[in-house]
Amino acid sequence: MTDTVFENARIHTLDPARPRAEAMLVRGERIVAIGERDACRDRAVGGARRVDLAGMTVLPGLIDSHIHSALYVRGLEQVDLRGTTSLDEALARITRHAASLPPDAWLFGGRWDSHKWARPVQPTRADLDRVCPDRPAVLPSIDGHTTWVNSAALRRLGIDADTPEPAGGQIVRDEHGEPTGILREAAGDAAYDLMRSSLSGDLVAQLRTHLPRLLAVGLTSIHDLDGQDCRAAYETLYARGELPLRVHKSIPSTALDEAIDRGWATGDGDRWLRTGPVKIFTDGALGSHTCLMTEPYEGEPDNHGIAVTPAEEFEQLVAKASGAGIAVAAHAIGDAANRMVLRAYARWQETACTDPASAGAVPRLRHRIEHTQHLRPADVPLLARLGVTASMQPTHCTSDIPLTSRMLAGRDLASYAWRSLLDTGATVAFGSDAPVEDPDPFHGIHAAVTRQQPDGTPPGGVDPHERLDLDAALHGFTAAGAYASYEEHLKGRLRPGMLADFIVLPVDPYQVAPADLRDLVVALTVVGGVVRWER
Repeated sequence: MTDTVFENARIHTLDPARPRAEAMLVRGERIVAIGERDACRDRAVGGARRVDLAGMTVLPGLIDSHIHSALYVRGLEQVDLRGTTSLDEALARITRHAASLPPDAWLFGGRWDSHKWARPVQPTRADLDRVCPDRPAVLPSIDGHTTWVNSAALRRLGIDADTPEPAGGQIVRDEHGEPTGILREAAGDAAYDLMRSSLSGDLVAQLRTHLPRLLAVGLTSIHDLDGQDCRAAYETLYARGELPLRVHKSIPSTALDEAIDRGWATGDGDRWLRTGPVKIFTDGALGSHTCLMTEPYEGEPDNHGIAVTPAEEFEQLVAKASGAGIAVAAHAIGDAANRMVLRAYARWQETACTDPASAGAVPRLRHRIEHTQHLRPADVPLLARLGVTASMQPTHCTSDIPLTSRMLAGRDLASYAWRSLLDTGATVAFGSDAPVEDPDPFHGIHAAVTRQQPDGTPPGGVDPHERLDLDAALHGFTAAGAYASYEEHLKGRLRPGMLADFIVLPVDPYQVAPADLRDLVVALTVVGGVVRWER
């Protein structure tokens, strides 16, 4: 175990006890000393290796606290409809991709956003049938809560005019009761499951090939929210010694019974692969008009969104998971969904505190809300009061500016309320929700600091009182993510005893204009004292 001194650097430790340093001594996968160059050299044992960082900047390794890594790597090999400006452009991309596939292969991909098309119309199976008449096609929208399929896929899925509406979902139908090819929420689950299956390729090979993309943008740890196939793939990579970054792996709600039977608990595992919370959907997404809102959607007086998991069932799942030592990560976007989740967490705490057998679980389990996008102002203080982590994605705020300005104007909401949550003492952990957004954390840091789109609009940012300074934005991508995975004693800051997970940048983020944060690049990514990626 050769000692290595990383020196001649501008090190931002994010440790209040010693915020700046010029050198760091690493032994194995741990930091032994940090501070002045000569002091670090003196602490080295034997013939220490020296790495001259030539005045570059060092930050703790960045943590994405909400990513769908299986969907992300698979999506890199599927048709990508992001950025299309019309239905015709989307169909042209689908045509080109279909031509590259074997005759019997399904066509997967998507990430279309009809709100950004010149004519913002929902596509149909008839549109898709024109360019893909025989090959089954499954194409989720950008938010993943609406799935566009063709007639061939509907036949393979067994969905027709007589198919009953599923609980927590909607099969959109035409005036004759025939499916249009648009499946919302739970109605699209079976189609989504096919995208996660072997029909989409060898996931182990796809992760091995594409995970370096995450290292390249400075990620050293991720909290993955995909399914059991993804867990199995990570276990394979781990067993082979091929896992290049650290993974906090969630449990899908459909696998909760399996997890309990196997004795899994949140925090189990080691520094490379750990069990995370159980992910439970309570609503949908704003763009799909399915997130659960107190007020109905404008022009849709009967539509308040979809309760993917009703309140009573959600409370039962919280109690069931918590009783087994499994924390809950509840997907909640709308204000009504967030309120429902917070009430369920409060009731669990009340029960646990009065039940001697459960009392110890209250301080140990760190329940989360994934997205936490739109809150009633009165609910903002509840997260800190209940010890609930807000797992949020800053680029959702800026990507959603056209949507929120049109759909939520005038409502009494605290939307993407990072500053307000932090001011109450809540933990706000940041991520990307890739592939919904780009996984580059500097895009998220830029969004958190400016609350502006990449082109600088709107001036001053949307709801500028919720902007963060750079320290708080970096905290969301470092120490807060470590806390959310019960690893604040291991990572998120750079100090002796912590894991040697860090990144090196040619430019100091503290010395650039906020508008330039989005374009920062990484020169070196180190995980466990080993260089895992180098530009």
